[in-house]
Amino acid sequence: MDAEIFKQKFLPYHQKLYRIAFRIVQNEANAQDIVQDTYIKLWEKRDQLTDLNSPEAFAITMLKNLCLDFLRSPNAKRKEEYIPTMKAHENNEDIYLPNSIEMRDEANYIRELIKKLPEQQRLVIMYKDWDGYSTEEIETMMGLSTTNVRVILSRARKTVREQYLKLCAG
Repeated sequence: MDAEIFKQKFLPYHQKLYRIAFRIVQNEANAQDIVQDTYIKLWEKRDQLTDLNSPEAFAITMLKNLCLDFLRSPNAKRKEEYIPTMKAHENNEDIYLPNSIEMRDEANYIRELIKKLPEQQRLVIMYKDWDGYSTEEIETMMGLSTTNVRVILSRARKTVREQYLKLCAG
């Protein structure tokens, strides 16, 4: 496979690959590195990839495996991200600020609950609810049946909902 065919087959998925990597590793720099590593591995295997039925599914599976390898690596050099702090202005207070802070805190708590799910549940809920993949696409990417995807998604949502309700009740 030459460079032009490779670009036509795999480069259109760059943004999707980045979004998936970011959702899994939760770090912009690491996600970019993993996407780059995915393209390098794809390029190195380009001659074996000429007859792929779904280049997108193959690239996503490779990316997912690299993300999981990264997360499992005990000596992974994880790049810390800079998170800007919000400063209140004395004369220009926003009366809606507490509500937005509460919503952000709730969203962060839900994100943390999802991170604590078993790996398969976490990936399915991220693919479905964050990345907007259909059940069939998730089935292809993860090698599961449609019924399994639905059951895993249902269990993941139930667990997150129960944990979240415990927070609200307590």
